[in-house]
Amino acid sequence: MADHSPAKRRIRLTWLGLLPFIAFIVLFLALPTMKIVIGAFQRPDGSFTLSNLAGLFTPTILNSYWISIKISLASSGIGCLVGFLMAAGMVLGGLPKAIRAPLLTFSGVASNFAGVPLAFAFLATLGPLGLVTMFLRHEFGINLRAMGFNILSFWGLTITYLFFQIPLMILIITPALDGLKREWREAASCLGATGAQYWRIVALPILFPTILGTFALLFANAFGAVATAIALTGSSLNIVPIMLFAQIRGDVLGDPHLGYAMAFGMILVTGLANVIYIVLRMRSERWLK
Repeated sequence: MADHSPAKRRIRLTWLGLLPFIAFIVLFLALPTMKIVIGAFQRPDGSFTLSNLAGLFTPTILNSYWISIKISLASSGIGCLVGFLMAAGMVLGGLPKAIRAPLLTFSGVASNFAGVPLAFAFLATLGPLGLVTMFLRHEFGINLRAMGFNILSFWGLTITYLFFQIPLMILIITPALDGLKREWREAASCLGATGAQYWRIVALPILFPTILGTFALLFANAFGAVATAIALTGSSLNIVPIMLFAQIRGDVLGDPHLGYAMAFGMILVTGLANVIYIVLRMRSERWLK
């Protein structure tokens, strides 16, 4: 006899509510990823080949991966440091409590602000005729271009990425800082530990998995950023997303299957970084419970 109890009906309705999300994941994540992975091992006629993956080891493509990795490391490292200091000042420092809500709200918005609007904002601010560039030149005689700074360069793109890297660090590290128990600080003080010793021996070892995991997440976030890099630098900086776009945009010089192989390489790099983040976050959560 079929069970038509209210509990069973609620379970079925719960799964029914997940269907739109599952369909979205399948259509816009799973199927495109499968197409990329399969295409990386195919020739234009559909036959199997490893030549696309071998093409990743050409000097130009290897160099593009290396530049992307360096930009990701730089923006992640600076983003972790600045974001941690801002979050620590907000949670543990003497900053007014009224700052917390606006800062977290802004961080939630800024961490998702990317693409063409972000690129335009930085060009209008730090570009050759940007607001800050012209202000420094006219008011203080500082010529950023003469000093070697170019927004369409390695450090220009790194600074642009910091706009969403720092807020993302703040959002992730704030709950971890909230999880530091006051009893730990009091116990360390009773045992004669200074503030520096407390951070070195107690707090930082507890927070280290979260910090390292967030660094891995920020690395994956920067490494996979496509729209901002293309909109800001165009073809002036040979990073992986720009070279990938050149391969799959459909002109006669492009090789879509080599593009699939490059995208497959990006999936492996970002996937590894996300696995590291998940593992380290699970470890840190055990400490903070």
